[in-house]
Amino acid sequence: SKPETSLSMTVVPRLAELLVIALGLALCSIAHGRSFTIDFEHDAFLKDGKPFRYISGSMHYSRVQPYYWKDRLEKLYAAGLNAVQTYVPWNFHEARPGNFDFDGDKDLVKFIQMAQEVGLLVILRAGPYICAEWDMGGLPSWLLREKSIALRTSDPTYLAYVDKWMSVLLPKMNPLLYENGGPIITVQVENEYGSYYACDKDYLKHLEETFRKHLGPNVVLFTTDGASDSYLKCGTLPSLYSTVDFGITSNPEEEFKAQRDYEPHGPLVNSEFYTGWLDYWGHPHQRRNSTQVAETLNAMLMLNASVNMYMFEGGTNFGFWNGADAPSDYLPVPTSYDYDAPLTEAGDPWEKFTLIRNTISKFKHVPSHVPGPTPKAAYGKVQMTEYASLFACPELIMKNVTADNPVTMEELDQDFGFVIYRSMPIPVADLAPNKPGLNLTLYGLHDRAAVFVNRILQGILTRTDAKSSVESVNVSSVAIEMVVEIVVENMGRISYGSLINDSKGILNDITLGGRLLKKWISQSVAMNDTSKILFHPLNESQPPTFELSVSFFRGTFSVEDQPQDTFLNVTGWTKGQAFVNGFNLGRYWPAKGPQKTLYVPANLLKTKTNELILFEIDQAPCKSPFTDCYASFVDTPNIG
Repeated sequence: SKPETSLSMTVVPRLAELLVIALGLALCSIAHGRSFTIDFEHDAFLKDGKPFRYISGSMHYSRVQPYYWKDRLEKLYAAGLNAVQTYVPWNFHEARPGNFDFDGDKDLVKFIQMAQEVGLLVILRAGPYICAEWDMGGLPSWLLREKSIALRTSDPTYLAYVDKWMSVLLPKMNPLLYENGGPIITVQVENEYGSYYACDKDYLKHLEETFRKHLGPNVVLFTTDGASDSYLKCGTLPSLYSTVDFGITSNPEEEFKAQRDYEPHGPLVNSEFYTGWLDYWGHPHQRRNSTQVAETLNAMLMLNASVNMYMFEGGTNFGFWNGADAPSDYLPVPTSYDYDAPLTEAGDPWEKFTLIRNTISKFKHVPSHVPGPTPKAAYGKVQMTEYASLFACPELIMKNVTADNPVTMEELDQDFGFVIYRSMPIPVADLAPNKPGLNLTLYGLHDRAAVFVNRILQGILTRTDAKSSVESVNVSSVAIEMVVEIVVENMGRISYGSLINDSKGILNDITLGGRLLKKWISQSVAMNDTSKILFHPLNESQPPTFELSVSFFRGTFSVEDQPQDTFLNVTGWTKGQAFVNGFNLGRYWPAKGPQKTLYVPANLLKTKTNELILFEIDQAPCKSPFTDCYASFVDTPNIG
């Protein structure tokens, strides 16, 4: 309870405090004369008291190198857009509880200020959950160490972490609100919450209170859900402005009826008008007809709707940041997030950009100048000259845990990458000595495993079922005893739906020939510093004594002039991770597709000598005499 105080002690200071606040607000109003509100009577936004309609495009600062932020923003502006929409991935900024990072490629404030300098307003989608085909929908994986946590609900454990995060993020955003002189006109609360099973209105109310606490009473807070009552009924609150999302349609007015059921008055808003669609490994590259995109946009603008195009610049899932979907199967998203957007992954305008720009020009002025594509270069073949087996890289092992059962990645305090599980020596005589092979079964494989017995690859297992993946491989029995080693890859946490509490590693038991195997060493593998790796020469005079899987291969190449954008062609390799000058470009999997090249922004390269490292999981093309042990840098992408 609060301590008792006398009236005489409190009234005068409180009056003085209120006068100071009132004076400050008045001065702020005089200084800026800025406001962004909703005119419910005339179904419109009001910017500084005048009717306003935004035409926006999505660009995620976390998917574009800061070197290119201005280039991409200027191209949005050149298309006639007056706003940019971006998500804030919580896990991008708080990799460890309480350690917040807003520097370098995480400098959100700089990105927002740059948008304003270019002439764009900002629509901020602050989460805490974002989906976005981003790992775990932007939620930090360390939340999963709380075994009973209920994500995206009013669970007190979850809310305590959310509140702490928002108490850091939102005060940084407050000075950037439009009313305070910045470019942020609206802020989204949560994201497509109506698509989540919980339907916890108390959770949404708590978020609204938190946002108001840090951002004040005036900023327009909104929600976004699919254009259907089945989504809107759980994703909305009367005090938050309800918007919808939908793609190409011949009748947008029909889609907007769903919004009108929840917002009888106010501006029509499509917060995610899909200009394309996402890809999955092993599925064809998705495209959406450019003419139909432009026609639907035209129809929405004829209705005086405000529209955000998702995406306008897709960008790249660098490193391990890609998410996954789980309709029934587990479907990880590839490194490229091109999205068939008006700007390509490399930021180049193409036909869809031109058609959209022409459409917008019917409704508002568009700049006369359109920046062209960034220069591209083909740096040619890079011969791999050195190698290192993962099993011979103790410098990459961050943590060892010995326990009866495998330990998950989260329990190892690891977000991304790989875990090695190693058994104790197993006497073959104790198993089934008369059988030529035995089934090794992994219960709860998340997500992909290279299985070794005595360092000989037995096979690759891949998670299929999103809920409970049980995978088996027949392994060869050997004389006397065997040691099983399993290298498990986290291929991206589920980012949409009810299964976002997607722990990684081997979640349950491992059996061999029906016998439960106990006592496992679980090893956390860190790949955030490739300079630690001790490489060995790869040449015919030293025949390799290594497997062609779970190994690093290193080569160098030269850039003579100013570096340009390029694309890494890994045709001939199977599956793995690529690093240029220590930067994690992302996953490659040309054997699966649709993506066959990785985008390499110019800023990652340097004049003179550059380094390429490929971590090959399955099978490298590096048998003696090593003539095929190379990758290439080309000037044209191939994403399917």
